[in-house]
Parts: sequence; C-alpha cells; structure tokens
Amino acid sequence: MNSKNPKQNESEEPLGVLAVDDDKTNLTVIEKMLVSQGFNVQLATSGKQALESVQKKMPDVILLDVMMPGMDGFEVCRRLKASEATRLVPVIIVTALREREDRIKGFEAGCDDFISKPIDRLELIARVRALGRVKRLNDDLEHAEAVVLSLARAVEAKDETTANHCDRLIRLTDDFGKFLGLDEKARKTLMRASIIHDVGKIGIPDSILVKPGKLTEKEWEIMRTHPILGEEICHPLRTLKDVCPLVRHHHERWNGTGYPDGLVGDSIPYLARVFQIADAFDAMMRKRPYKRAFTLEETKSTLAEETGRGMWDPSLIKKFFEYIEKNPKAAEV
Repeated sequence: MNSKNPKQNESEEPLGVLAVDDDKTNLTVIEKMLVSQGFNVQLATSGKQALESVQKKMPDVILLDVMMPGMDGFEVCRRLKASEATRLVPVIIVTALREREDRIKGFEAGCDDFISKPIDRLELIARVRALGRVKRLNDDLEHAEAVVLSLARAVEAKDETTANHCDRLIRLTDDFGKFLGLDEKARKTLMRASIIHDVGKIGIPDSILVKPGKLTEKEWEIMRTHPILGEEICHPLRTLKDVCPLVRHHHERWNGTGYPDGLVGDSIPYLARVFQIADAFDAMMRKRPYKRAFTLEETKSTLAEETGRGMWDPSLIKKFFEYIEKNPKAAEV
C-alpha cells in the first residue's frame, strides 16, 4: 500500500519505522506522514508492545513517545540500548517536554535524537531518513563481518584435524579471560579472535595448508604470511578493529623469534599474548598431522619448557597454570 519515495533507491528495501505512542491519533498522523514517503511503518501503543514488536521484526528507526502509562519512553529506550540485539537501532524520542532536564534524561537513556510536538512533517522525514541510513550502514558492516567469519570457518573446515578448534578457543579464552579479570569488551575481542585469527589462511594454497608432515622452509615462508593476509581482510571493518592486533600478532613470541614482525616482550599486544597461550594449549592437546595429542601434564611441561626458552609471557603462563589448576575441566573443552 506504500507509495514509492522518488528518492528511494528501488533496489533497496524501504526503511522500516516503529512508531510508539499511547495516543492512537498521534500514531495515525505519524503513519500518514511516513507512509506517503515510502517508509514501512509498524505501530505500538505501549512500551511493552514496542519491545515485543522489535523481537518479531527489527525496524531501522524507532519513534518513541515519552509520556505513556506503565513503562515510559525513557525506560523503553534504556531497555533497547541495553540489549545486544537492539542497541544499534536509532531511537528518536518524540515529546512535548521541553525542559533541559528531560532532554538530558533522554540522552542518558541512550536516545539518538529528539523531535518536539507538534511534529513538523519535513523535520520528521529528514531525521528518520538520516538515522535510517546510519542503521543500514551499520547493518552492512555487520554483514561484512559475517562474511569474514564464514571465511574463517571455511579455513577451519579444510583441515579436519583442526575441527572445532575455534569453538574450543571461544570457550577457553572467555573462561581464562574471566579468570584474569578482563572486562566484557576484552573477552569479546578474544572470542572473536578465536574464530578469525587464521582467516588469512584462505590465501594459503591447500597443498601447504593441509600438507601431512613437516613443511619445507619455502613453504613455511608462505605460511608465515597468513597473519598479514588476515589483518588485511579484517582491517577495513570497523567492527573488527580491536581484533586486528590479535590476528596479526598471535604468532609473535616473547623473545622476538615469532612472526610476522618479530615483536619482543611487552611490545606484543597484551590480548595477543593471552590468546596465543590458549591457542598453543589447544593445539598441543589435540592430534595434528605432525604430532600426537599430548596429555595435560605433557602440555603443561611443554609450555613451561618453551617459556624457559623465551616463547611465552612468563607472568601469563603462571596465571594460565593457576587457571588450569583451579579449572581442570578446561582441558576437556
């Protein structure tokens, strides 16, 4: 029933708007203004109904009245912004309130913009369209990240000996991160790196990637390029900005003998040092083409020996052994 907006790219799906107001007359006015411009409009008459609506169909923009019985607009906004699924959906608070304190309260709740009542039609359309485009750009970034994640999974699937390696690392890095007292953002970075760290291997020939036995020095030179290739794949994506240092540096070594940059000691990013220990631990505990699976004691002994040779951060290895001691089931993930 929506008429086409002449400015809307016909190849794009119309922007979706959820309008929330307990006054049905106001909703009717907003709906007519937006439908005439080609927007898809959903309506909700309460905060509870609005939260239920976004679970069924995610809008590009939410227009939210403040003065509603039960759950007011500020509380609805706080809940939307607290949820991982909806925090990036732009929220425009539509209100007759003009006090400075009310606007501050709205921004503290996480709203992205305000429109005052009575609503100016051109202002409404312009603000909804602008914030809707921002939402679509964020969606594009998330889709691009999903492609990178799929590439990383494709790399893992090429070698059956590394099956479930990423999933085990997700659990191990998150658990070890909690033991270290890392915040949620840092743990999320570790968990993303668990999937993406070897995505650069998509550019390594299969004859090298899944070769049984040891690689020649020339083959190793090619293999050592995968952290650089991985960073180049991830670098354009803002959402993977924090993961890039782990992708590039997870093969560095404490004594500077690693690759690709030969970083030494504390010059290796902290999260990369945390990640590489978990990565090495999982690799030792599993069978690979060039080795049998080690027991837990053999793995701990090998890690200790390698730390003595300068491969791993000594303070982090000590913490990791403490973690394993207190969480023996970590070796079973």
